[in-house]
Amino acid sequence: MAQGEESEAATAEAATATPSAEAAARQAAIRLTKRAGYASVGVALLLIAVKVVAWIATGSVAMLSTLVDSMLDSLASVMTLLAVHHAARPPDREHRFGHGKVEGVAGLVQAAIIAGSAVFLLFEAVSRLIRPQPVENSVEGIVVIVFSIVVTGLLVGYQRFVARRTGSVAITADSMHYATDLMVNAGVILALVLAGHFGMTLADPIIGLVIVALILRGAYGIFQESFNHLMDHEMPDEKRAEILEVVRAHPLAEAVHDLRTRYSGTIPVIQMHLELDPNMTLSAAHAIADEIEDRIRARFPGAEIIIHQDPAGLEGPHSPVARRPLTGRRAG
Repeated sequence: MAQGEESEAATAEAATATPSAEAAARQAAIRLTKRAGYASVGVALLLIAVKVVAWIATGSVAMLSTLVDSMLDSLASVMTLLAVHHAARPPDREHRFGHGKVEGVAGLVQAAIIAGSAVFLLFEAVSRLIRPQPVENSVEGIVVIVFSIVVTGLLVGYQRFVARRTGSVAITADSMHYATDLMVNAGVILALVLAGHFGMTLADPIIGLVIVALILRGAYGIFQESFNHLMDHEMPDEKRAEILEVVRAHPLAEAVHDLRTRYSGTIPVIQMHLELDPNMTLSAAHAIADEIEDRIRARFPGAEIIIHQDPAGLEGPHSPVARRPLTGRRAG
């Protein structure tokens, strides 16, 4: 009996300590995502400035393509920053699950903006194919693009670090976007070398078309990531397996079913049915569920976890498609 009281006291102590630790982790994640958002806007504005000068000097359509891309980068980055700020707001009376979904919305808009820029560049590249023009001052253009690659590479590295730490959909989408820019800039250097130093004027618009394809591919990746987030896509299989491993490691957990997972912004949401000894008291079952919640939350900090306790051997899963009416009650 004393052991049971001791266990309940330990559980109560953990429950008291957990919220403050979770709040601290949440605030740290918010600070990281905001810093990544500000860094993204700053880099986009810097690259616009240097690329305007380079495009005026070279007249290259490939250079114009990367300039337009950077202009839209700045708009997308501002949207990402606003989305990160909005998603960080705590739940309120009208949004009790928080505001995390806004990151997915921002990702969809970002994908649309990027796709629009690809269409503009497509027309420009086709025009240069029909009426080729020489590329001038290619050395200056190459210097600018090398600078862009270095700055963008540093930004992508930082964004990926933040995305791994926070799980932010908006920062992940922005990182995918800028990673595409790295390939675009490499293509621009090739175009400037071939057209400016070897007189291959058609290389400029042809590489411009390749850049369009890369941009569209990046836009699709961002769209898919954001759409999955808005549609409550399940967490990756390896993470689901990790959750099940934690549950099954508890000596009193007999089985688990109906595991459902998703993300709300950066917050993992985990629900499951836990099968326990049918003769166990409700208080004991609740204490075991709390222990498992703490173990899962240690692996997934800040997660929202709901565990429904079932008597072991209860027939049939509890998913809506398999639920049967209860005797003496109206099916709901």
